Amino acid sequence: MESYCPSIREIHQWADRKKIVERPLFPGYVFAHFLDSAETRLRILRSAGAVRILGGSGIIEPIPEVEIDSIRKTLDSGRPFARHPFLREGARVRVRRGALKNVEGTLMKIKNDVRLVLSISLFARSIATEVDLKDIEILRPALSTESL
Repeated sequence: MESYCPSIREIHQWADRKKIVERPLFPGYVFAHFLDSAETRLRILRSAGAVRILGGSGIIEPIPEVEIDSIRKTLDSGRPFARHPFLREGARVRVRRGALKNVEGTLMKIKNDVRLVLSISLFARSIATEVDLKDIEILRPALSTESL
């Protein structure tokens, strides 16, 4: 069995000192590559801190290797990166900065542009404007599975 817990280094400051601390990139998750069997599942679930294996109805949901490799390569490259919320079309969002600060709407994708749709529900009318993904925060996740 192989395990991988990607981590990032952060500078934490206390009143009297600064210290570099390693923290999990995805708190609460460890990637594990293993041959699926009842014995292996039980061994994993008996590990300290393990709660469950991702999936549903007794079926493990594997994470595509290309996604894990992409995270690993990015971390190993030394290039700067930042955590980013997982955004899905249909999410209810608020603009955090700029001319539209505090404007709330629904996130949509039209062709290659990301749009904020503002609606007047009472009479079923909407307008849409382009937004930059880095300027928004999620208020309520989307119900759909299509991500931006």
